[in-house]
Amino acid sequence: MQSQQILHRENLVGIFWMIAAMAVFSVEDVFIKTATRQLPVGQVLVLFGTAGAILFACLASRAGYNLAPAQVFSRVMLIRAVFELAGRLFYGLAIALTPLSSATALLQATPIIVVLGATAFFGEAVSWRRWCGIIAGLVGVMIILRPAAQDFSALSLLAVVGTLGFAGRDLASRAAPASLSTWVLGLYGFLTVVGAGALFSWFDGKPFVWPTLANAMGIAGAAVAGVFAYAALMKAMRSGSVSVVTPFRYTRLLFGITLGVAIFGERVDAPMIVGCVVIIGSGLFVWWQGKVPAQR
Repeated sequence: MQSQQILHRENLVGIFWMIAAMAVFSVEDVFIKTATRQLPVGQVLVLFGTAGAILFACLASRAGYNLAPAQVFSRVMLIRAVFELAGRLFYGLAIALTPLSSATALLQATPIIVVLGATAFFGEAVSWRRWCGIIAGLVGVMIILRPAAQDFSALSLLAVVGTLGFAGRDLASRAAPASLSTWVLGLYGFLTVVGAGALFSWFDGKPFVWPTLANAMGIAGAAVAGVFAYAALMKAMRSGSVSVVTPFRYTRLLFGITLGVAIFGERVDAPMIVGCVVIIGSGLFVWWQGKVPAQR
């Protein structure tokens, strides 16, 4: 009974950090979207990754952590880096080459892939009720996005690879050595963003341009938001049960819609409202099921 109460508290902590991460990731998206209106996407990723890596390095040094511990070069961390690079690169390519609605819809499969991975690699027991809640959240996402059938093409496989990359990164973060702090994980995560930006620039072929003051401030804002959100995500993935915490990734769409209406003047229609209700309901249901011992 006591262990169940401890797990419930850990789930609450993980859910809090996951929602916080998704909210601030949405703020980061606003900054990056604004910056890419005038700067090449690859350049924005390189500058964003560099700024974030510097911030994480400063935080890690101030806390007294070694920036290059031996565990960084462990097998799980190398696997994590590969998945991070694949997620950043291929999802970036998907956004550039396919409709945004299709790429975003495919990205929302991440929670299901993560839960499948947690079941396969970490032995987490996931009840059929939790699976129903997770799938219901995905249905809510599809109601909001409503990707047309003609939007999907062979290029949509880029988004599939990107989604697998992000899911693999989250699972590898869960398996990363406990001795590695969130700051160190963030440092190497953002260094991978720099690598993804460089590869994207090579593919895109657009030359870098000198950013304006407004561009620089936007990228700096994205880096600050990204550092907080990334740290919160790492805390979330290291707290509670993956099958309980991960579905709250769906809240990113809710924050994104709110910011889209407030900043970019986007309209909210009835399907968006219905989808948001389904997403919130599924998240609350999964959290409630987390209070009950899972049965296969």
